[in-house]
Amino acid sequence: MDEKTGTRRSQNEEFRGRIFTVTADRVTLPNGRTVTLDIVRHPGSVVLLPMRDDNHVVLIRQYRYALDRWIWELPAGSLEAGEDPGAAAARECEEEIGMVPDRVEFAGAWYPTPGFCTEVMNYYRLSGLHAPDPSGPRAEKDEDEDIRVQVFPLADARDMVRRGDIIDLKTAWGLTLA
Repeated sequence: MDEKTGTRRSQNEEFRGRIFTVTADRVTLPNGRTVTLDIVRHPGSVVLLPMRDDNHVVLIRQYRYALDRWIWELPAGSLEAGEDPGAAAARECEEEIGMVPDRVEFAGAWYPTPGFCTEVMNYYRLSGLHAPDPSGPRAEKDEDEDIRVQVFPLADARDMVRRGDIIDLKTAWGLTLA
């Protein structure tokens, strides 16, 4: 099927932050209408499925200011400019749960909010988790992170989604991939 796509007429940067940029794009849509759309431009992210073994997953409990509450979630993080997503997954594993994976396997990529955001979430299953080399460089948590790490039986983590104890969509979806 050969479908027409939109044509950007102009783009104005409205906001530039540490993680994303917001632009107001003047676009002619495939139906011929010209509209202004606000777009969140995000470099992409990685979502980790850190597996202690085939039946146990590592989750983090993290304070999320936007929600003003603590939530259970899979570790995740934004890509740095030009960073390979697989390398980012290994980096984030050490930063967020203090473990280094022997294996990093791509599990798929999805757009969480394609109506207004360019972010693509790259999911990776990480296994063979072990402590980092004590003589090597230490990964540092981001300034805004306050994280508690806990291992759960995979079945229990999936039950947490059904009960509403896990409210984070990236985590709910990710647990279906584990």
